[in-house]
Amino acid sequence: MDAAHFVHQAYLGMVWSQERIFIPSPSGRSRYNVLGALNAITKEIVTVSNEQYINGESVCAMLAKLAVRKCDNMPITVVLDNARYQRCEVVVEYAKAVGVELLFLPSYSPNLNLIERLWKFVKKTCLYSKYYDKFEKFKGAIMECLENRSAKVMQELETLLTCEFQSFENIKISAV
Repeated sequence: MDAAHFVHQAYLGMVWSQERIFIPSPSGRSRYNVLGALNAITKEIVTVSNEQYINGESVCAMLAKLAVRKCDNMPITVVLDNARYQRCEVVVEYAKAVGVELLFLPSYSPNLNLIERLWKFVKKTCLYSKYYDKFEKFKGAIMECLENRSAKVMQELETLLTCEFQSFENIKISAV
């Protein structure tokens, strides 16, 4: 689980031109926050979103959505980074109350959280090199990307969201 803070602004992809081209861009003052949880096995995505801030209350709302999905007394473990709003006492106590285990990643290791790959996919798919004149269209594009379950999207997500990580245990590093 992690949050992405999408700002309504220009997200440039690859731009090359022989002459100068002016690209329209919104002011960048509107923000769409999405707190997402990704099931590493089924690739199911659960979100809580708002236009203000992601805080402990938002995380508790997400934990409530996840706790409802509990089945057959299987434990739910949520992998989190070390954001302050995720480690606050309210969140930790609420997680215990609903029976969700919180697993905090080491500092500065966002590459270990699968949902970071999802956020990169969302930006690449619906934000880079695209212009949305209205904030509602911007939000709609993000949510449609997260909810799109077409075969092409699911195939691309399958390749991105693998649980394979490189391990550096017991590797000897020698000086050259």
